[in-house]
Amino acid sequence: MAAPSDISSSAACLCAVFLAGPTAVGKSALALALAEQIGGEIISVDSMQVYRGLDLGTAKPPLADRLRVPHHLVDICDLTESFDAAQFVRRARQAVAEIRARGKIPIFCGGTGLYFQAYLSGLGEAPAAEPALRAELEKLPLAELLRELRERDPAAYEKIDKQNPRRVLRAVEVIRLTGRKFSEQRAEWNVEQRRPKVENFFCLTRPADELRRRIEARVDEMFRQGLVEETRALLPRGLEQNRTALQAIGYRQVVEHLRGRRNLTETIEGVKIKTWQFARRQLTWFRRYGTGEWLELRGENLPPRLRPEWLRTSSAAG
Repeated sequence: MAAPSDISSSAACLCAVFLAGPTAVGKSALALALAEQIGGEIISVDSMQVYRGLDLGTAKPPLADRLRVPHHLVDICDLTESFDAAQFVRRARQAVAEIRARGKIPIFCGGTGLYFQAYLSGLGEAPAAEPALRAELEKLPLAELLRELRERDPAAYEKIDKQNPRRVLRAVEVIRLTGRKFSEQRAEWNVEQRRPKVENFFCLTRPADELRRRIEARVDEMFRQGLVEETRALLPRGLEQNRTALQAIGYRQVVEHLRGRRNLTETIEGVKIKTWQFARRQLTWFRRYGTGEWLELRGENLPPRLRPEWLRTSSAAG
């Protein structure tokens, strides 16, 4: 193991570190430990932690951790605001510039694959959202959006994550705005969005049984800490009106519980199942994306590959 001075010297040459993976795998704890060792600051790559008030359900880093190490792109939006990949890229680039100006190392940490892709590969030429059309589409049930997508673009329908209303809505929106199939345009964008070779991009995983136990323990703890009460308090602040925020697993299920659709025991079990399904989809996404070195975690120790002296001192990400 390198001496502390050697670690400090090599860490100063790092451009960035990227920690991706499914929910509950242990990304946040590793990012915090790594940041303290290499002089890093953390950039959250999480589409839900940007919202103020979505604390327990998104496993947002507690204030104590944010005081130990600066965290960026956490608590930057109210529930009345929208947030998307384009805003993430803009704000992340700004955060990187500020972090580097302080002589620190950006550590990207999260599970929103689209945000990693947007930052590293670009957004392509997708048309910007049109507010009136977006509002119209948001009123339609998911089943109706899927029906339209199947009729107008069978190829996109077959490949899209049908349990992700935001993705489905966006595909229909692009088709209506351009008059062309979403799948054809995605193919064009992907030509220019070559998967970059990025140093220090790590996809974290765990044995399936261990990951599922961690998910179930996390969900139990969220409810013990007051997820129902947090959700109830967010309703007057616009939670139900924000279609993106309401997709955060846990909140929709608790809202349905508060509306009398199921009891608390059924709600907790449902959140566990939904979270496990989501974690599996995240793993599938990162495997398809193809960028990154896979690390299987066991226990809570920092794996050797993430020790400062083993990190590579160059990166394609800027």
